[in-house]
Amino acid sequence: MVLLAGAAHAASMAWPGFLAPLTPAWLGVVQGQPVWWLQLLALGILAYGLDGCHSTGPSRSPARQAMLWGWLFATAWLVGSFGWTFVAMHTYGGLPALLAGAAVFALAGSLALCYAAACGCFVLLAPVKRAWAAIVFAALWLMAELVRGTWLTGFGWGASAYAHVDGPLAAYAPWLGAYGLCALSAWLALTLAHQWRSRRGGSWAARVAALTAVLAVLVTPSLYDKLASPWSNSTGRLSVTLLQGNIPQDEKFEIGSGVPQALQWYGEQLQASTSTLVIAPETAIPLLPQQLPAEYWGGLQQRFASGQQAALVGTPLGDERLGYTNSVVGLKPGQAQPWRYDKHHLVPFGEFIPPLFKWFTAMMNIPLGDFNRGALVQPSFEWQGQRLAPNICYENLFGEELAPNFLDPTLAPTIFVNVSNLGWFGNGLALDQHLQISRLRALEFARPFALATNTGVTAIVDHQGRVVASLPRAGRTVLVGEIEGRSGVTPYAWWVARLGLWPWWLLAVAIVGWSARRRFRKDSPQPP
Repeated sequence: MVLLAGAAHAASMAWPGFLAPLTPAWLGVVQGQPVWWLQLLALGILAYGLDGCHSTGPSRSPARQAMLWGWLFATAWLVGSFGWTFVAMHTYGGLPALLAGAAVFALAGSLALCYAAACGCFVLLAPVKRAWAAIVFAALWLMAELVRGTWLTGFGWGASAYAHVDGPLAAYAPWLGAYGLCALSAWLALTLAHQWRSRRGGSWAARVAALTAVLAVLVTPSLYDKLASPWSNSTGRLSVTLLQGNIPQDEKFEIGSGVPQALQWYGEQLQASTSTLVIAPETAIPLLPQQLPAEYWGGLQQRFASGQQAALVGTPLGDERLGYTNSVVGLKPGQAQPWRYDKHHLVPFGEFIPPLFKWFTAMMNIPLGDFNRGALVQPSFEWQGQRLAPNICYENLFGEELAPNFLDPTLAPTIFVNVSNLGWFGNGLALDQHLQISRLRALEFARPFALATNTGVTAIVDHQGRVVASLPRAGRTVLVGEIEGRSGVTPYAWWVARLGLWPWWLLAVAIVGWSARRRFRKDSPQPP
């Protein structure tokens, strides 16, 4: 049961395409879209089992059982969330299928230990009062999400929060951020599990109080528009063209096939665009500028050296002496040198090699595998009254790293731009999940996102997390539209920019520590 619940938890972030034909229409579930109630149901099943464990009393046996359930649940969830990494390692990296599958399982299983520890600790603490038990469970779940999302560079892909982009909890994002939504969903899951377990007994007053609290949490978001308006104001609209070249990943860096395709198509589109801003995805130009024909790079610079148009183009930069960066180059009139953004949060194994793992990356045929890291905060690309802040690939996963851009409201970005090459991961869930991640960042910061990708999903997301325009995946085409910039600073952006994630850490540790102290006192032998 916990394995099925874990798989359902993974599906709640973006409904898988292979399940779409089997899904009844009355459920209102759409392929590729998040399913907020499914996340609560899946986590609620785990919470229900844990509640039964701790009702048997504190001992090592129930704690071990809880850890096993938590590990199985989280392993199924995480394999389902990022199992597409198998495609990158095997199909495009050339790693043997058995080893690639083992690597996916090993990553998921090791990260699942965070949730196993949270479940075991919950049972050991065994709060008697159910209202407090739900708070302790939420704190422990939050700690597990924080550990997974921040330690060893962090990989919070598929976190609980992303299922709630379209749900009633989405309105809390500008206040609490993704980790706050993780804690809130865990609290709801255990509270509802308690109600189901005590439906034929228990205190009537306690049940009414709990259900009232649940309804209050779910109904409060109806005030979202009133709550959001004070910190989000329009800075005008910008016409944009987003390029989706759909260069086959197995040819993208091949000199005899993908490279000339990319240079020709992106070069033609950059020259032909009539929008105020044109955006090409990550490594759209797959060669270093010094490796390009002089007339090609010089022609692009000349194209945007005058007039009323600008471009943001993904390309690697650097040399053997200084090292290389995964970058975005900005071209616009009136600048002496091209503007640049260098990727800060690099992908392990793909963009940097962790110690002791060179043997692993040597087995894969992945080019440009060791980059220099850019600064955490870099100047925005200013154009037509907007401040555009690029991020590359999965950098949109780390809201706490985008937040420092909002320390000075007068320099804060008005538009986020994500450029990605998701072709590494095939045509599956990774593309939909990546879109949901950007949608949640848009809610957290009340900022729109322009997403330009090689194979999809290329889209424009407004400051309320709504997709206003998008392209079909796996097609070579362009998206022409408008994006509205926004100013102002959300509560989440304000406190995370100054304090980082420390408030969540301190709150979770305080709750768990206080609960452990109470439990220790209760179990300690009393003096005669």
